[in-house]
Amino acid sequence: MNRRKFIQQTSAAAAGVTILNFPVFGKNAPGNKVVLAVMGVNSRGSYLAQSFASLQNVEVAYICDVEEKAIQNGLDALKDAPRKPTVIKDVRELVKKKDFDALVIATPDHWHTPAAILGVQNGKHVYVEKPCGKNPYEGELISQAYKKYGRLIQMGNQRRSMPTLIEAARLVKEGIIGKAYFGKSWYANNRTSIGIGKVVPVPSTLDWDLWQGPAPRKEYKNNIVHYNWHWFWHWGTGESCNNGTHEIDCCRWMLGAEYPTKVTSAGGRYAFKDDWQTTDTQVASFEFGPDKSISWESRSCNNYPVEGQSRGFIIYGDGGTLVNDGGGGYKIFDTKNKMIKEGKTDVAAEANNLVSSTGNLDIYHFQNFIDAVRGEASINSPVDEGSKSVLLCHLANIAQRTGGVLHCNPSNGHIINNDAAMQLWQREYEKGWAPEV
Repeated sequence: MNRRKFIQQTSAAAAGVTILNFPVFGKNAPGNKVVLAVMGVNSRGSYLAQSFASLQNVEVAYICDVEEKAIQNGLDALKDAPRKPTVIKDVRELVKKKDFDALVIATPDHWHTPAAILGVQNGKHVYVEKPCGKNPYEGELISQAYKKYGRLIQMGNQRRSMPTLIEAARLVKEGIIGKAYFGKSWYANNRTSIGIGKVVPVPSTLDWDLWQGPAPRKEYKNNIVHYNWHWFWHWGTGESCNNGTHEIDCCRWMLGAEYPTKVTSAGGRYAFKDDWQTTDTQVASFEFGPDKSISWESRSCNNYPVEGQSRGFIIYGDGGTLVNDGGGGYKIFDTKNKMIKEGKTDVAAEANNLVSSTGNLDIYHFQNFIDAVRGEASINSPVDEGSKSVLLCHLANIAQRTGGVLHCNPSNGHIINNDAAMQLWQREYEKGWAPEV
Protein backbone atom coordinates (compact mmCIF):
# COMPACT_ATOMS: atom_id res chain seq x y z
CA MET A 1 0.00 0.00 0.00
CA ASN A 2 1.35 3.43 -0.86
CA ARG A 3 1.04 6.51 1.28
CA ARG A 4 -1.81 8.05 -0.73
CA LYS A 5 -3.94 4.91 -0.49
CA PHE A 6 -3.12 4.58 3.21
CA ILE A 7 -4.25 8.13 3.97
CA GLN A 8 -7.33 7.84 1.72
CA GLN A 9 -8.46 4.66 3.47
CA THR A 10 -7.88 6.16 6.90
CA SER A 11 -9.83 9.26 5.87
CA ALA A 12 -12.66 7.14 4.47
CA ALA A 13 -12.93 5.22 7.71
CA ALA A 14 -13.22 8.45 9.65
CA ALA A 15 -15.81 9.79 7.21
CA GLY A 16 -17.90 6.66 7.66
CA VAL A 17 -18.36 7.46 11.32
CA THR A 18 -19.30 11.11 10.91
CA ILE A 19 -21.73 10.49 8.03
CA LEU A 20 -23.76 8.28 10.34
CA ASN A 21 -23.84 11.08 12.93
CA PHE A 22 -22.29 8.88 15.60
CA PRO A 23 -19.91 10.46 18.09
CA VAL A 24 -16.30 10.31 16.93
CA PHE A 25 -14.27 7.91 19.03
CA GLY A 26 -10.74 6.51 18.69
CA LYS A 27 -7.94 8.20 16.82
CA ASN A 28 -10.17 10.76 15.11
CA ALA A 29 -11.82 12.09 18.24
CA PRO A 30 -10.91 15.73 18.90
CA GLY A 31 -9.50 14.79 22.28
CA ASN A 32 -7.23 12.23 20.64
CA LYS A 33 -5.22 14.71 18.60
CA VAL A 34 -1.51 13.89 18.86
CA VAL A 35 0.70 16.97 18.89
CA LEU A 36 4.36 16.62 17.93
CA ALA A 37 7.65 18.49 17.94
CA VAL A 38 10.32 17.55 15.40
CA MET A 39 14.01 18.02 16.21
CA GLY A 40 16.44 18.11 13.28
CA VAL A 41 14.63 19.13 10.09
CA ASN A 42 17.32 19.56 7.46
CA SER A 43 16.54 16.44 5.43
CA ARG A 44 15.05 13.27 6.93
CA GLY A 45 13.46 15.34 9.69
CA SER A 46 11.54 17.48 7.20
CA TYR A 47 10.22 14.31 5.61
CA LEU A 48 9.21 13.01 9.04
CA ALA A 49 7.44 16.27 9.87
CA GLN A 50 5.51 16.23 6.63
CA SER A 51 4.66 12.53 6.91
CA PHE A 52 3.47 12.67 10.51
CA ALA A 53 1.43 15.80 9.76
CA SER A 54 -0.34 13.91 6.95
CA LEU A 55 -1.77 11.36 9.39
CA GLN A 56 -5.27 11.70 10.75
CA ASN A 57 -5.58 14.03 13.74
CA VAL A 58 -1.81 14.62 14.04
CA GLU A 59 -0.30 18.10 14.28
CA VAL A 60 3.29 19.36 14.32
CA ALA A 61 3.39 22.26 16.75
CA TYR A 62 7.15 22.84 16.94
CA ILE A 63 10.28 22.35 14.90
CA CYS A 64 13.71 22.48 16.47
CA ASP A 65 16.98 23.09 14.65
CA VAL A 66 20.12 25.17 14.98
CA GLU A 67 20.68 26.17 11.33
CA GLU A 68 18.57 28.63 9.38
CA LYS A 69 18.45 26.72 6.09
CA ALA A 70 17.34 23.59 7.92
CA ILE A 71 14.66 25.54 9.75
CA GLN A 72 13.38 26.83 6.43
CA ASN A 73 13.31 23.28 5.07
CA GLY A 74 11.14 22.29 8.00
CA LEU A 75 8.80 25.21 7.54
CA ASP A 76 8.53 24.50 3.82
CA ALA A 77 7.69 20.86 4.51
CA LEU A 78 4.74 22.00 6.63
CA LYS A 79 3.60 24.94 4.50
CA ASP A 80 0.32 23.20 3.65
CA ALA A 81 -0.37 22.02 7.20
CA PRO A 82 -3.27 23.74 9.03
CA ARG A 83 -0.96 24.83 11.83
CA LYS A 84 2.25 26.78 11.31
CA PRO A 85 4.85 25.37 13.69
CA THR A 86 6.75 27.45 16.20
CA VAL A 87 10.55 27.37 15.90
CA ILE A 88 12.61 26.69 19.03
CA LYS A 89 16.34 26.18 18.56
CA ASP A 90 17.29 24.67 21.94
CA VAL A 91 15.76 21.29 22.73
CA ARG A 92 16.27 21.93 26.45
CA GLU A 93 13.76 24.75 26.16
CA LEU A 94 11.50 22.82 23.81
CA VAL A 95 10.89 19.80 26.04
CA LYS A 96 9.59 22.01 28.83
CA LYS A 97 6.61 23.06 26.71
CA LYS A 98 3.42 21.47 27.99
CA ASP A 99 1.36 21.57 24.82
CA PHE A 100 2.77 18.65 22.82
CA ASP A 101 2.77 14.90 23.30
CA ALA A 102 5.81 13.48 21.54
CA LEU A 103 9.27 14.44 20.35
CA VAL A 104 10.48 13.20 16.96
CA ILE A 105 14.29 13.17 16.65
CA ALA A 106 16.20 13.22 13.35
CA THR A 107 19.40 14.96 14.40
CA PRO A 108 23.02 13.87 13.94
CA ASP A 109 23.73 10.66 15.86
CA HIS A 110 25.48 12.23 18.85
CA TRP A 111 22.21 13.95 19.82
CA HIS A 112 19.89 10.90 19.63
CA THR A 113 20.19 9.52 23.15
CA PRO A 114 20.64 12.83 25.02
CA ALA A 115 17.61 14.35 23.29
CA ALA A 116 15.47 11.25 23.79
CA ILE A 117 16.27 11.18 27.49
CA LEU A 118 15.40 14.87 27.81
CA GLY A 119 12.11 14.08 26.11
CA VAL A 120 10.96 11.25 28.37
CA GLN A 121 12.21 13.04 31.48
CA ASN A 122 9.82 15.84 30.59
CA GLY A 123 6.86 13.56 29.98
CA LYS A 124 7.12 13.25 26.19
CA HIS A 125 6.88 10.12 24.11
CA VAL A 126 9.80 9.83 21.68
CA TYR A 127 10.31 8.66 18.11
CA VAL A 128 14.08 8.55 17.51
CA GLU A 129 15.75 7.75 14.22
CA LYS A 130 18.37 5.04 14.06
CA PRO A 131 20.85 4.58 15.58
CA CYS A 132 19.32 4.99 19.03
CA GLY A 133 22.74 5.72 20.52
CA LYS A 134 26.19 6.98 19.58
CA ASN A 135 27.79 3.96 21.29
CA PRO A 136 26.79 0.83 23.25
CA TYR A 137 26.62 2.73 26.54
CA GLU A 138 24.03 5.13 25.14
CA GLY A 139 21.98 2.18 23.89
CA GLU A 140 21.84 0.92 27.46
CA LEU A 141 21.13 4.39 28.81
CA ILE A 142 18.19 5.09 26.49
CA SER A 143 16.75 1.64 27.27
CA GLN A 144 16.95 2.43 30.99
CA ALA A 145 15.15 5.74 30.39
CA TYR A 146 12.42 3.92 28.44
CA LYS A 147 11.76 1.64 31.38
CA LYS A 148 12.11 4.29 34.09
CA TYR A 149 9.98 7.17 32.84
CA GLY A 150 6.96 5.28 31.50
CA ARG A 151 6.96 6.93 28.09
CA LEU A 152 7.22 5.29 24.68
CA ILE A 153 10.48 5.36 22.76
CA GLN A 154 10.18 3.97 19.24
CA MET A 155 13.31 3.61 17.09
CA GLY A 156 13.12 4.41 13.38
CA ASN A 157 13.90 0.96 11.99
CA GLN A 158 10.74 1.21 9.93
CA ARG A 159 10.89 -2.25 8.36
CA ARG A 160 9.54 -3.57 11.65
CA SER A 161 6.14 -2.11 10.74
CA MET A 162 5.93 -3.11 7.06
CA PRO A 163 3.10 -5.69 6.73
CA THR A 164 5.00 -7.75 4.17
CA LEU A 165 8.06 -8.08 6.41
CA ILE A 166 5.94 -8.79 9.48
CA GLU A 167 4.46 -11.61 7.40
CA ALA A 168 7.92 -12.75 6.31
CA ALA A 169 9.17 -12.88 9.91
CA ARG A 170 6.12 -14.92 10.91
CA LEU A 171 6.61 -17.38 8.05
CA VAL A 172 10.29 -17.87 8.87
CA LYS A 173 9.51 -18.45 12.54
CA GLU A 174 6.80 -20.94 11.52
CA GLY A 175 9.44 -22.92 9.61
CA ILE A 176 8.74 -22.17 5.96
CA ILE A 177 12.49 -22.38 5.25
CA GLY A 178 13.16 -24.96 7.95
CA LYS A 179 15.69 -24.04 10.59
CA ALA A 180 16.91 -20.52 9.82
CA TYR A 181 20.59 -20.23 10.67
CA PHE A 182 22.31 -17.50 8.60
CA GLY A 183 21.43 -13.95 7.62
CA LYS A 184 23.35 -12.06 4.93
CA SER A 185 22.91 -8.29 4.67
CA TRP A 186 24.46 -5.60 2.51
CA TYR A 187 24.47 -1.97 1.39
CA ALA A 188 26.19 -0.36 -1.62
CA ASN A 189 26.44 3.31 -2.63
CA ASN A 190 28.64 5.58 -4.75
CA ARG A 191 29.52 8.28 -2.24
CA THR A 192 32.21 10.72 -3.34
CA SER A 193 35.18 12.13 -1.44
CA ILE A 194 34.56 14.68 1.33
CA GLY A 195 37.99 16.24 0.73
CA ILE A 196 40.26 17.82 3.31
CA GLY A 197 38.35 20.27 5.45
CA LYS A 198 39.59 23.71 6.35
CA VAL A 199 39.06 25.51 9.62
CA VAL A 200 36.87 28.47 8.71
CA PRO A 201 34.63 30.89 10.59
CA VAL A 202 31.33 29.37 11.66
CA PRO A 203 28.58 30.46 9.25
CA SER A 204 26.29 33.10 10.73
CA THR A 205 23.35 30.80 9.95
CA LEU A 206 24.59 28.04 12.28
CA ASP A 207 24.73 27.77 16.08
CA TRP A 208 27.84 25.56 16.13
CA ASP A 209 27.93 25.30 19.91
CA LEU A 210 24.38 24.00 20.11
CA TRP A 211 24.92 21.73 17.08
CA GLN A 212 27.76 20.04 18.99
CA GLY A 213 25.68 19.88 22.17
CA PRO A 214 26.79 16.79 24.13
CA ALA A 215 29.98 16.28 22.09
CA PRO A 216 33.28 17.77 23.32
CA ARG A 217 34.01 20.95 21.38
CA LYS A 218 35.87 20.90 18.05
CA GLU A 219 36.84 23.63 15.62
CA TYR A 220 34.42 24.17 12.77
CA LYS A 221 35.53 22.81 9.39
CA ASN A 222 33.83 23.31 6.07
CA ASN A 223 33.24 19.61 5.33
CA ILE A 224 31.20 18.52 8.37
CA VAL A 225 27.73 20.08 8.22
CA HIS A 226 25.21 18.97 6.96
CA TYR A 227 25.86 15.32 6.06
CA ASN A 228 29.54 14.44 6.33
CA TRP A 229 29.49 14.27 10.12
CA HIS A 230 28.42 10.63 9.53
CA TRP A 231 32.03 9.75 8.67
CA PHE A 232 33.72 11.31 11.73
CA TRP A 233 33.88 9.18 14.88
CA HIS A 234 33.38 12.27 17.03
CA TRP A 235 29.77 12.70 15.87
CA GLY A 236 28.89 9.82 13.56
CA THR A 237 28.78 6.05 13.57
CA GLY A 238 29.73 5.14 10.00
CA GLU A 239 27.78 3.21 7.39
CA SER A 240 27.09 0.29 9.70
CA CYS A 241 24.82 2.37 11.94
CA ASN A 242 23.76 4.74 9.17
CA ASN A 243 22.35 2.03 6.90
CA GLY A 244 23.38 -1.34 8.26
CA THR A 245 21.03 -0.98 11.20
CA HIS A 246 18.05 -1.73 8.94
CA GLU A 247 19.17 -4.95 7.29
CA ILE A 248 21.12 -6.24 10.29
CA ASP A 249 17.98 -5.66 12.34
CA CYS A 250 15.89 -7.64 9.85
CA CYS A 251 18.34 -10.54 9.99
CA ARG A 252 18.30 -10.57 13.78
CA TRP A 253 14.48 -10.34 13.73
CA MET A 254 14.02 -13.20 11.27
CA LEU A 255 16.59 -15.43 13.00
CA GLY A 256 15.28 -14.72 16.49
CA ALA A 257 18.82 -13.83 17.59
CA GLU A 258 19.55 -11.74 20.67
CA TYR A 259 23.11 -10.85 21.71
CA PRO A 260 26.23 -12.11 19.89
CA THR A 261 28.98 -14.31 21.24
CA LYS A 262 31.64 -13.30 18.69
CA VAL A 263 32.15 -10.31 16.36
CA THR A 264 34.80 -9.68 13.69
CA SER A 265 35.28 -6.96 11.08
CA ALA A 266 37.52 -6.35 8.08
CA GLY A 267 37.73 -3.23 5.92
CA GLY A 268 38.93 0.34 5.86
CA ARG A 269 38.83 3.70 4.12
CA TYR A 270 39.97 2.52 0.69
CA ALA A 271 38.33 4.64 -1.99
CA PHE A 272 39.76 8.10 -1.21
CA LYS A 273 42.39 9.81 0.92
CA ASP A 274 40.51 12.51 2.76
CA ASP A 275 39.04 13.37 6.17
CA TRP A 276 36.62 10.44 6.15
CA GLN A 277 37.48 8.41 9.30
CA THR A 278 34.99 5.52 9.32
CA THR A 279 35.16 2.63 6.88
CA ASP A 280 33.93 2.94 3.31
CA THR A 281 34.31 -0.83 2.93
CA GLN A 282 33.42 -3.26 5.69
CA VAL A 283 32.62 -6.94 6.06
CA ALA A 284 31.47 -7.79 9.57
CA SER A 285 30.43 -11.12 11.04
CA PHE A 286 28.30 -11.81 14.10
CA GLU A 287 27.99 -15.24 15.70
CA PHE A 288 25.20 -16.18 18.09
CA GLY A 289 26.44 -19.30 19.82
CA PRO A 290 26.95 -22.46 17.77
CA ASP A 291 23.91 -22.31 15.50
CA LYS A 292 23.29 -18.80 14.05
CA SER A 293 25.26 -16.02 12.40
CA ILE A 294 24.82 -12.77 10.44
CA SER A 295 27.12 -11.07 7.95
CA TRP A 296 27.12 -7.41 6.87
CA GLU A 297 28.80 -6.12 3.72
CA SER A 298 29.11 -2.38 3.23
CA ARG A 299 30.52 -0.56 0.20
CA SER A 300 29.94 3.16 0.54
CA CYS A 301 31.89 4.05 -2.60
CA ASN A 302 31.13 1.22 -5.03
CA ASN A 303 27.50 0.60 -5.83
CA TYR A 304 27.72 -2.67 -7.74
CA PRO A 305 24.66 -4.57 -6.50
CA VAL A 306 24.41 -7.84 -4.62
CA GLU A 307 21.68 -10.17 -5.88
CA GLY A 308 20.66 -7.34 -8.21
CA GLN A 309 19.95 -4.97 -5.32
CA SER A 310 21.95 -2.12 -3.77
CA ARG A 311 20.69 -3.15 -0.34
CA GLY A 312 18.83 -6.05 1.18
CA PHE A 313 19.11 -9.24 3.16
CA ILE A 314 18.83 -12.99 2.71
CA ILE A 315 17.82 -15.55 5.33
CA TYR A 316 19.16 -19.07 4.77
CA GLY A 317 17.60 -22.17 6.33
CA ASP A 318 18.00 -25.91 6.00
CA GLY A 319 14.68 -26.02 4.15
CA GLY A 320 14.87 -22.96 1.90
CA THR A 321 15.80 -19.30 1.53
CA LEU A 322 14.12 -15.92 1.94
CA VAL A 323 15.39 -13.06 -0.26
CA ASN A 324 14.50 -9.42 0.46
CA ASP A 325 14.33 -6.87 -2.37
CA GLY A 326 15.87 -3.98 -0.41
CA GLY A 327 12.49 -2.64 0.67
CA GLY A 328 9.38 -4.40 1.90
CA GLY A 329 9.22 -7.18 -0.69
CA TYR A 330 10.44 -10.75 -0.38
CA LYS A 331 10.60 -14.09 -2.18
CA ILE A 332 10.86 -17.51 -0.58
CA PHE A 333 12.55 -20.42 -2.34
CA ASP A 334 12.61 -24.14 -1.51
CA THR A 335 15.73 -26.29 -1.45
CA LYS A 336 15.58 -26.66 -5.24
CA ASN A 337 15.51 -22.85 -5.57
CA LYS A 338 11.90 -22.85 -6.76
CA MET A 339 9.94 -19.81 -5.59
CA ILE A 340 7.11 -20.94 -3.33
CA LYS A 341 5.95 -17.63 -1.83
CA GLU A 342 6.21 -13.93 -2.65
CA GLY A 343 5.34 -10.78 -0.77
CA LYS A 344 5.03 -7.67 -2.94
CA THR A 345 4.73 -3.96 -2.32
CA ASP A 346 3.90 -1.23 -4.83
CA VAL A 347 6.80 0.91 -3.59
CA ALA A 348 10.24 0.15 -5.00
CA ALA A 349 13.23 0.62 -2.72
CA GLU A 350 15.64 3.44 -3.59
CA ALA A 351 18.75 2.36 -1.75
CA ASN A 352 20.60 5.64 -2.21
CA ASN A 353 17.72 8.00 -1.43
CA LEU A 354 19.03 9.96 1.56
CA VAL A 355 15.54 10.98 2.71
CA SER A 356 13.67 7.66 2.55
CA SER A 357 15.05 4.58 0.85
CA THR A 358 11.77 2.72 1.37
CA GLY A 359 9.50 5.53 0.23
CA ASN A 360 6.01 5.77 1.63
CA LEU A 361 6.23 2.38 3.30
CA ASP A 362 7.64 4.32 6.25
CA ILE A 363 4.13 5.54 6.97
CA TYR A 364 3.26 2.23 8.63
CA HIS A 365 5.91 2.82 11.28
CA PHE A 366 4.81 6.41 11.84
CA GLN A 367 1.18 5.35 12.19
CA ASN A 368 2.13 2.59 14.61
CA PHE A 369 3.86 5.14 16.84
CA ILE A 370 0.85 7.49 16.75
CA ASP A 371 -1.54 4.62 17.50
CA ALA A 372 0.64 3.64 20.46
CA VAL A 373 0.67 7.21 21.79
CA ARG A 374 -3.13 7.08 21.69
CA GLY A 375 -3.06 3.79 23.60
CA GLU A 376 -4.48 1.83 20.67
CA ALA A 377 -1.43 -0.31 19.84
CA SER A 378 1.97 -1.44 21.06
CA ILE A 379 5.02 0.06 19.38
CA ASN A 380 6.65 -2.29 16.89
CA SER A 381 10.22 -1.29 17.74
CA PRO A 382 10.60 -0.33 21.40
CA VAL A 383 14.05 1.07 21.94
CA ASP A 384 15.17 -1.72 24.24
CA GLU A 385 14.64 -4.10 21.32
CA GLY A 386 15.97 -1.81 18.60
CA SER A 387 19.11 -1.13 20.61
CA LYS A 388 20.08 -4.81 20.37
CA SER A 389 20.46 -4.43 16.61
CA VAL A 390 22.29 -1.11 16.94
CA LEU A 391 24.66 -2.79 19.38
CA LEU A 392 25.72 -5.19 16.62
CA CYS A 393 26.64 -2.21 14.43
CA HIS A 394 28.63 -0.62 17.24
CA LEU A 395 30.44 -3.89 17.95
CA ALA A 396 31.36 -4.17 14.27
CA ASN A 397 32.88 -0.69 14.46
CA ILE A 398 34.72 -1.51 17.68
CA ALA A 399 36.12 -4.73 16.19
CA GLN A 400 37.25 -2.76 13.13
CA ARG A 401 38.89 0.01 15.14
CA THR A 402 40.71 -2.34 17.51
CA GLY A 403 41.67 -4.87 14.84
CA GLY A 404 40.71 -7.94 16.80
CA VAL A 405 38.07 -10.52 17.54
CA LEU A 406 35.45 -9.50 20.10
CA HIS A 407 34.08 -12.16 22.42
CA CYS A 408 30.81 -11.10 24.01
CA ASN A 409 28.56 -12.08 26.87
CA PRO A 410 25.46 -13.66 25.26
CA SER A 411 23.22 -12.29 28.03
CA ASN A 412 23.93 -8.59 27.35
CA GLY A 413 26.45 -8.22 24.52
CA HIS A 414 29.21 -6.86 26.75
CA ILE A 415 32.75 -7.37 25.48
CA ILE A 416 34.73 -9.93 27.46
CA ASN A 417 38.41 -9.60 28.46
CA ASN A 418 39.32 -6.80 26.05
CA ASP A 419 40.19 -3.53 27.76
CA ALA A 420 41.09 -1.76 24.50
CA ALA A 421 37.69 -2.55 23.01
CA MET A 422 35.82 -1.56 26.16
CA GLN A 423 37.44 1.90 25.94
CA LEU A 424 35.12 2.46 22.96
CA TRP A 425 32.00 1.30 24.79
CA GLN A 426 31.16 4.92 25.66
CA ARG A 427 32.40 8.43 25.06
CA GLU A 428 33.38 11.60 26.88
CA TYR A 429 30.86 14.46 26.95
CA GLU A 430 31.16 18.20 26.95
CA LYS A 431 31.10 19.39 30.57
CA GLY A 432 27.53 19.76 31.78
CA TRP A 433 26.08 17.80 28.85
CA ALA A 434 26.39 14.14 29.92
CA PRO A 435 22.99 12.41 29.72
CA GLU A 436 21.74 10.92 32.97
CA VAL A 437 18.80 8.68 33.73
